[in-house]
Amino acid sequence: MTRANLLTPPTHIPPRTALALSQKSPLILANSPTSSLPWPLSLLFSRETPESWTIHENLLLSALRTGDESSAARILARLESRFGAANERIITLRGIYNEATAESDADLEKVFSGYEKILKEDPTNMSIRKRRVAVLKALDRPQDAITAVTVLLQNSPTDVEAWAEASELYAGQQAWGQAIYCAEEVLLIMPNAWSAHAHLATLHYLSHPSTSPLPALALATKHFCRAIELNESYLRAYFGLKQVAATLIPLLSASPSASTAVKRAAQDDDEIPIPTLATVQKLDELATRKLAEIVRCAKRGGREGGGYDEAEVEAVRELLGRSEK
Repeated sequence: MTRANLLTPPTHIPPRTALALSQKSPLILANSPTSSLPWPLSLLFSRETPESWTIHENLLLSALRTGDESSAARILARLESRFGAANERIITLRGIYNEATAESDADLEKVFSGYEKILKEDPTNMSIRKRRVAVLKALDRPQDAITAVTVLLQNSPTDVEAWAEASELYAGQQAWGQAIYCAEEVLLIMPNAWSAHAHLATLHYLSHPSTSPLPALALATKHFCRAIELNESYLRAYFGLKQVAATLIPLLSASPSASTAVKRAAQDDDEIPIPTLATVQKLDELATRKLAEIVRCAKRGGREGGGYDEAEVEAVRELLGRSEK
């Protein structure tokens, strides 16, 4: 189980698992064979495998997530010894370490200055350009971060991470049109990414105008449903679908003449098919049933728990509780 987790991207590891891995880092490092020989000689004259360094990198990030700076420093030193401090990936990991251990804005400014120096020497280092955006966000400089990610996209227009970051940054400034545009660019590159569909649906839901809300709510419904179609266990999509349904049902339950007029006006303006009241009610029932199932599975725990985060499950309980009143 530990080995499988260490070969998983660290953002996919639950916080509790990351803490357990961090606590076991001394034992894992002691049992993880490495070599100071250059590749590929290291593969010929030692028990080192390519997986060894994947484990080291993921263990480093897990240690930083849990605040185990001493273990993180040991792992980073081993990586630098193996690949050299000038290696592009090692430069990025060193930057992540410096960001995570910064204790003040002044420390983050020093990290930012270091990134600027690296980019002057190598403007093509896209990993450092992305870390630069992260530091600007941490320094609460969203406009500068948007400028930085825009420059990044000019140089790498198919970078999905950069488009997603731009969407989040614009959404944080409530620039909904730009946020939606960037989210749509993500889907152009990765049309089957259920999380991207859910993100776009959330943007449409948050941005729906009070004067003509149906088109945006219809798009939110469409993308939440697509996310569920791609991943039938995706809690966020069911959660969002139920919230959208709770907003749509009162609008569609108005007097038949008023509701028909509103839907016709919305369709004339945007050519977006507005779901019927019966359809939305069925979707609401589906979302409610699935969310209740998730709560029951989480209560049982273990393998049947579904791997959902405790905070997510608690938010579901609260949502279902409100809908029952």
